Amino acid sequence: QEDEYINIESDLHENKRASADDEQPHLKGHFEKTYDKVCEFYGKHKTRIHYVIYGVLVTAYLAVVTAACIINFQRALPVFIITIVAIFFICWDFLIAKYEDRIAELFSPWEEYLKKQWVWLKWVLCAALIITIICWLIFDTTKKGSPQLISFGGLVMYVFLMFIFSKYPTRVAWRPVLSGIGIQFILGLLILRTRVGFDAFNWLGIQIQTFLEYSDAGAKFVFGDNYKDHFFAFKVLPIVVFFSTVMSMLYHVGFMQWLIGKVGWIMHIFMGTSPVESLVAAGNIFVGQTESPLLVQPYLPYITKSELHAVMTAGFSTIAGSVLGAYISFGVSSSHLLTASVMSAPASLATSKLFWPETEKPLITLRSGLRTAKGESKNLLEAASQGASASITLVANIAVNLISFLALLTFLDSALSWVGNLFDYPQLNFENICAHVFMPFSFMMGVDWEDSFIVGGLLGYKTFFNEFLAYERLSKLIQNREKGGSMYINGVKQYMTVRSEAIATYALCGFANFGSLGLVIGGLGSIAPSRKKEIADGAFRAMIAGTVTCFMTACIAGMLTVPGLEVPCHILLQNASNFTDVPANNTELVECCQHLFTSANDLEKIFPSGNYSLTSWKVCCQILGQPSFHCT
Repeated sequence: QEDEYINIESDLHENKRASADDEQPHLKGHFEKTYDKVCEFYGKHKTRIHYVIYGVLVTAYLAVVTAACIINFQRALPVFIITIVAIFFICWDFLIAKYEDRIAELFSPWEEYLKKQWVWLKWVLCAALIITIICWLIFDTTKKGSPQLISFGGLVMYVFLMFIFSKYPTRVAWRPVLSGIGIQFILGLLILRTRVGFDAFNWLGIQIQTFLEYSDAGAKFVFGDNYKDHFFAFKVLPIVVFFSTVMSMLYHVGFMQWLIGKVGWIMHIFMGTSPVESLVAAGNIFVGQTESPLLVQPYLPYITKSELHAVMTAGFSTIAGSVLGAYISFGVSSSHLLTASVMSAPASLATSKLFWPETEKPLITLRSGLRTAKGESKNLLEAASQGASASITLVANIAVNLISFLALLTFLDSALSWVGNLFDYPQLNFENICAHVFMPFSFMMGVDWEDSFIVGGLLGYKTFFNEFLAYERLSKLIQNREKGGSMYINGVKQYMTVRSEAIATYALCGFANFGSLGLVIGGLGSIAPSRKKEIADGAFRAMIAGTVTCFMTACIAGMLTVPGLEVPCHILLQNASNFTDVPANNTELVECCQHLFTSANDLEKIFPSGNYSLTSWKVCCQILGQPSFHCT
């Protein structure tokens, strides 16, 4: 109480007066005058100066790309393609920003004409699409065999089930449903059946794998040279940290918002879905189910129930880019994972609009596009640091969930085995139960009959636990196949065909599980507190819709995946022997059999040896109809 009272505000005023008194008028020197002139000139012509700098940088970049193409065009082809695509979209954005009204006015007569003729034109287009699909299935089945027909039947079955259990079956708008499935099929056709698409996604997958391997440098420094001894903790989880850092930096520079906006605009135009749900569905290709709604956070309180259901379904139907790297590190095909993420985005909107049709009038119908949220970081380094820090929660959640789920699964298997012993069936476990429950669903995707039980077990792991556990089990099956050896040990199948592995990869590629159900209710509820009750009411339906979306993507993959792709001949022939109807005109089988008989022509010992079994020879005799010299 005896301390002297200090008035900070009066002291500040006194300091300002003192500093003003100390200032002495002085004449500006030549250097200071020149500096002021330069600053004044820069202020007047700031925009033009920036354009000049950007022009010089772009010219230098194009000169470097041109020189690289002249030296070795094949080596510079990826850079050339990326440059062409970037120039196209930059020009597109410039034209839309400056001449949008004129472009709309130019195409308005065509739009009016289509609206008038759409009544009969839509039926013509539907009929042409159905006839095209039927003809394609007939020719493709003749060439590749019957499994593709089963996958097509599965696709029809899932659409029919969604329609039967729809919340409003009589209010279904079929344009987003059919166009979503159509876009999904076209994407699959381009990626899986065309050489350009397959090579492009295969190249992209290889580049991502190479890029993710740079996380080993940080893991090695922190955990030591033997970090791979603890593979999951010190090899897989650092990839999640690294990918999260990169995504945060891409958000800071605005690239992710631009890319997501373009993909969302395409789905909005072709499918007729609202801008909010289209943008969220596009965002889920790259980010997680709780991050993508942040792109449209200001609009969430005003969207309809059907749109809210679509937002949740899109989150359940895909996986985040951060965990994508972890699954690739397991040994799962990177190209299939990328394809599944892209294909499931339009399919999620199609399934959502079928399972919960729109019955209200959407309030958010901005044609000029939504304003997406931006990151809070002030510079690139801060964005990188924030991304790494944000991954701590994700890494911790993955680790503790796997510890708890694996412990719970081991206990559950032990308890079920004890119950099975009471009835002389000690093999009873959780995987066997799930295998029988989900087996019909996996078989209708096009999985081989014997593999459908294995895939059914994987679907059970994914639904009741999480996709991390399912992909870890799938990676072991892939490793067993690559090592070769006997397909059966003590009556238990050790690995699946490559076709079954590919279909399983697509079916598991989504967050639709009971663990994510709580995450969505809590995360989305915190973003939009006014919609908590509606989020809780529709979350379970959205999880079912997300699960079916993954199944439909797997059906498309089953229709388009070529049997025997990437399979050694001896394994392909061994797998073919398990079917009663071996397609005689399967290109891969014919080539393998021709190679087998050619290599046997000069051998004195006719009895099968090496990797080829007697069964393989029988299959080739059935396909090629060779004379008795080989087949008797």
